[in-house]
Amino acid sequence: MRAEPQACDYRPDTPLAALAPWLADPVQPAPFPQAVLRWRNDRWDRAVGLDQLDEAAWINHFARFEPLPGNLPQPLALRYHGHQFRVYNPDLGDGRGFTFAQLRDGAGRLLDLGTKGSGQTPWSRTADGRLTLKGAVREVLATEMLEALGVNTSKTFSVIETGEELWRQDEPSPTRSAVLVRLSHGHIRIGTFQRLIYLEEAGHMAELVDYCLAQFPGSEPPEDAPGRDEPAVRLLHQVVERLARLAGEWMAAGFVHGVLNTDNMNISGESFDYGPWRWLPKWDPQFTAAYFDQQGLYAFGRQPEAVHWNCGQLAVALRLLVPAEPLIFALNRFAPLYQQSLARHFVWRLGLESQGFEADGALIAAAERHMRETGLSPDLFFHRHRFGRASAADGDWAGALAGWQPRGADHALWHEAAPPALLVDNVERIWAGIAEHDDWSAFTTAIGEIRALGEALGTPP
Repeated sequence: MRAEPQACDYRPDTPLAALAPWLADPVQPAPFPQAVLRWRNDRWDRAVGLDQLDEAAWINHFARFEPLPGNLPQPLALRYHGHQFRVYNPDLGDGRGFTFAQLRDGAGRLLDLGTKGSGQTPWSRTADGRLTLKGAVREVLATEMLEALGVNTSKTFSVIETGEELWRQDEPSPTRSAVLVRLSHGHIRIGTFQRLIYLEEAGHMAELVDYCLAQFPGSEPPEDAPGRDEPAVRLLHQVVERLARLAGEWMAAGFVHGVLNTDNMNISGESFDYGPWRWLPKWDPQFTAAYFDQQGLYAFGRQPEAVHWNCGQLAVALRLLVPAEPLIFALNRFAPLYQQSLARHFVWRLGLESQGFEADGALIAAAERHMRETGLSPDLFFHRHRFGRASAADGDWAGALAGWQPRGADHALWHEAAPPALLVDNVERIWAGIAEHDDWSAFTTAIGEIRALGEALGTPP
């Protein structure tokens, strides 16, 4: 989803409805006291044929959730389980969101419109099912920046302020409320499969495997892979490939997701569900995003390990259908696939031609040493050394860049002093203008700058 979205007609298609009797619960959206449109994704609305909606129709569909023509007649809150900080929790599911619609893009790819903050569901437990406006603003910023940096991410499609006062322990309260709609390739999670093995529903597990293979097509397993004709084995190979790639993309982006529980891992390989995320202020493998991650389980440098562990939980679930040996073979592919992804995206972000896996890996190691020694943020590091630029003052790093060829077109952005960045102080400054003066100018400026960064970087490898 990193390439520039192409306009197409509205094409509803709802294959999820066939699984809904055992996968989801029909729910009603919350009746919000007001609806003020704050964000509309004018790049991606046309990719699913919804760019012709006027503001009134947009609000009717994405704040009041009147069904889109020919689409799901009622929202569906999905059921799933999950490991939360490696502790299994069977009491999960969509607690403040639902799948509202499914539709095809111009290439025939199935996309979901899912919500966040749309009200209580059977899975809300004691929560209010709402989203703060600050949380919605942060999600827009995160998804726009990740897309610019070549990360496979959900897209924030709509944000509408809803006129309620919310109380939160981690924000000054009362605070403003919003409902968010995301555009994503799918919302099937590793935790969705975990629920089915917990309930020993082998027939439904097989149906879900078939659904994922049909709707999220991928490459075939290697020729020497045992059990490669088994649908469950094929699916695990595809998920391992996608999530290994995603882990490499996060690391090259200097991004810390914060909460890599199995219910936050999407089978489609997209990054989604943004809570306490951060970008690195300096290259620090121990940096954590969530204040409650006191053991550093999901620290920046442990993200690949966490994603691999989550893939292992999917393999455990798929043991309901197939033996262990072919699943272990698929899991063992994760590490080399991750290293290849990191090398591709790191060298791409530097604007250099790859010299092969070993040389690219040595360059990454030199870059990490240089960032640790200088204290540069990754954002500033990549900006200063785009196309292999360096000076004698850069010491060993300048020597490491010798002989590397630039790749990609020049852009005015690379001649500015610094790139757009979303360090926590920048995000808080953007939010302060909105919270204190209802001034959205800094937010609008940031989005424009982030999109200019994506244009300058171009399409990732």
